[in-house]
This record gives sequence, structure tokens and C-alpha cells, in this order.
Amino acid sequence: MPRTITDTIGTLADPGSDSDERAQLRAVLARMIAEVAPPERVRELDENEEFDHELHKQLAAMGILALGGSPEDGGYGDGRDQLVAVEELAAGPTSTAVFLIVHYMAVQILSTCASAEQRETVLAPLMSGEVKVSFALTEAGGGTDVARAMRTRAERTADGWRLNGSKTWISGAQICDYLVVLARTAPLTESSIDGITMFLVPRDTPGVEVRELPTVAVHGYDTNDVRFDDVILPANAIVGEVDSGFRQVIAVLNRERLNAAAGAVGAARGALEASVRYATEREAFGKHLGTMQAVQHRLVDGALAIEAARSLMIRAAEIEVAGGRADILSSMAKIVASEAAVKVTQDGMLMFAGAGFSREFPIQRWFRDVRLWTFAPLTNDMARNYLGERYLGLGRSY
Repeated sequence: MPRTITDTIGTLADPGSDSDERAQLRAVLARMIAEVAPPERVRELDENEEFDHELHKQLAAMGILALGGSPEDGGYGDGRDQLVAVEELAAGPTSTAVFLIVHYMAVQILSTCASAEQRETVLAPLMSGEVKVSFALTEAGGGTDVARAMRTRAERTADGWRLNGSKTWISGAQICDYLVVLARTAPLTESSIDGITMFLVPRDTPGVEVRELPTVAVHGYDTNDVRFDDVILPANAIVGEVDSGFRQVIAVLNRERLNAAAGAVGAARGALEASVRYATEREAFGKHLGTMQAVQHRLVDGALAIEAARSLMIRAAEIEVAGGRADILSSMAKIVASEAAVKVTQDGMLMFAGAGFSREFPIQRWFRDVRLWTFAPLTNDMARNYLGERYLGLGRSY
């Protein structure tokens, strides 16, 4: 019996690798997203460049914000559950998926490094949806070499610390309650990653200034410059250990790469689903686009790219959850997923043709949004450099 389009889309949305619990999580979350953030609402928020606070509220009510967090602070599940949540959101309201990646990084950092007081006052409310946290690392002129180029400084005072400097490309600083800020607290040495400390800074602290940047995509989650002008912090603002903040961040980057891969997979899947539907509806020369060989090949190649990326991502996640080292596989997954998303959305735009140029169709939003993951949280070129050195044993290129 021939497969229907409903069968096909159902297969795309169900990778077949979930446990029963994760399959249920995926199904329930997909239903909630369809109800709370339907395409017309996503489009409206994207046009108005507004964060979806109602969707955030529902994610909190479902416990999605607590996935992967420490159980003693109200968390449950693990990184594999986070991948499901990020993918499902990216297949629809992609900006909220980007928010969730930042959120999960904050959850992991605080679950690993926060003091007992910080866990009570910030981590637990973060996982329940009462507060939001932004992560401030990148600086102008620093790019990937952010540790060596870091100019933001924190100096000791009699009662704590004085923070000065600026950060750029900081997601969510407009809507957050706290910023996790990395600043140099010791002179630069040959090991550029040492001498950097992580601080927890309330957004409303005097001296913190936020300026939103106009971005080409991910309009439902703000991107900003953040300036710190003589920001006075108490001694207990430190997250983890003094001078070890960058090393603490490196320890959680594997999860961020995997969640970025999940975002790219989800957005690519959403774009492919939209493209398949359009191919079955749009007629040209007396037949549907989907019956044309060139169109079919592009769609099939997109499906292949998505499944290859998902397989790498799941393999890396399983190794990480089991306590193994997954940095190489997670880097591979991030590259393959982001480039799959670029391919699928590019091919989708070619197939939609003039219709894709209209903001009435979501393909153009995915086409814009997925570009983020080719350079965030790490550029694909830099990830390839890392793989060349660590996987192939070639000389260091950076």
C-alpha cells in the first residue's frame, strides 16, 4: 500500500532511536508546541522580534527546563532528553530552541560548579522557569580565540570584585535575570585559558548596560552587546573556582555542541517536512513537483543528510551519558548537522522558488535561522581544525 504524506512526515518526526520514555516526551512536547506556538504565531513573533514568554511558561510547566539538571536541585533526565526538546522546538519555533540551548548550558554550569547558595537562589528557579540566565563569554575582536583576546577584567576589592569590560553577541541579555560572565582575574600567560573566573551577575546590577543588536535571523531571541562599567560584585558572585572559569566552561562545551546539532537537525527536519508538503501540493506542467526527479533527489538527499547527522549526534550522546569522551563525535555531529540544515533549507528555497521569497512561508525563516549553527557555538572551520589535530593526528593549525 503506498505511503501517504502523513506517513512520511510521521517518519521524519520519529527517528526510531528514542526510548519509550523519550518517544513519549517527544510526542507530548510536539503536541504542546503545535497548540501554543502554531506557525502563524511563530511568524508573528519573528516579524515583531519578540520572545515567546507563553511558550517558555508551558515548557516550565512540562518540566522541559529541568531536563539534564542535578536531581537534588529539581532536575531529571539527561542530555539525550535535552536533544529531543531542542530538536522539537527547532522544527517549529526555532528561536526558542536557541534559547533552550543557552538555558541548558547555564543549567549544566550551575549544576556542576555553583555554590549551595547559588543552587538555591538561581539554579532551582532557573529549572522551574522563574528566572532566566544569559551566558556572556564572547568579546569583540576575540572570535574563537576568546580566552587570549579577553579584555573584560575583574579586580578584587575589600568586599568582593569590581567588573569592567564588554561582551558581544550575547543571547538573551535583554530578557534574563542573571548573566554568567567570564572575566580575566589574573595576567595572561602562555596558557591563555587560565586566569579567567566565572561570575554570576544579576541583570539589574548598577553598571550593567545592554544594547540589542540587529540580527538577520533568530528574531525571537535577542542578541546583544553587554557593557560592565565598575560593576561591584560580592565575594559570593564567583561560580566555581577563581582563575579556573574557562576550564569549567570547556568541560560543558561537549553538551552545547550536541544541543546545537539537535537544533540544526530539528530546523532541517522542519524545513524538509514543509518542503515535502509543498512538493505534494504545488502543481507545474500538469503534475506535482514531488513527482519530478530533480525535486525528489534533492528531498531524498536532505533526508539522508538529516539522518546521518542524527546518527552521529545520538552516538555521541550515548557515549557522553555513559561517562565516555565524546568531544570528537560531538564536533563531527555539529558540523554535519549544521551543514545538513544549510543544504536542506537552500534546496527548499530553490523548490519553493518565488513562494520561498515570501515571509508568509516558513522556509525562509529556517533558511535564515540555521546559518547560526555553522559558526555557533564554534565555527565549522575551527571544529575541523580540532578534528584534524585530535582525530587525524595532524599538526595543530591554530
